[in-house]
Amino acid sequence: MKQLLAISIVTFVLLSSGNSGARDDHQMFPIADALNTPAAKEKLDPKIKLYFGDRKYPAVLKDFGEWKTNKKTNAFNKSDKAACEWTFLSAILELQERAVKEGGDAVVAIKSNYKSIEHSSETEYMCGSGAMVSGVAFKGRVVKLGK
Repeated sequence: MKQLLAISIVTFVLLSSGNSGARDDHQMFPIADALNTPAAKEKLDPKIKLYFGDRKYPAVLKDFGEWKTNKKTNAFNKSDKAACEWTFLSAILELQERAVKEGGDAVVAIKSNYKSIEHSSETEYMCGSGAMVSGVAFKGRVVKLGK
């Protein structure tokens, strides 16, 4: 009897939640805030430079092509901003790792590309936040810069 009651309660909760789990907000957050978190300061490689949007950078000696990232994180019990900053860090770390692997020293023209919606900005990135998951996607060019 207790098992039937538990199944009934779970079914009721799932059916009554309707679209509450379907939240998919696309929000803009400051790049500077994400880069200045303690985790970002600890984990980002200062030797691999990052240039967001149309920010100017030195002449390119070698271009290793455009690379994409698409990272998600569990957003349960976190603010959208906190979850997005964590996911931002994961995505940027992946771009830096690709730069090291290819022999580059910078990632330039980094643009948000969440759900293939491109947004170029020197100051903000796009993050998708749902009921349980947040996601950040970027694309950028891995390059070797001149001095």
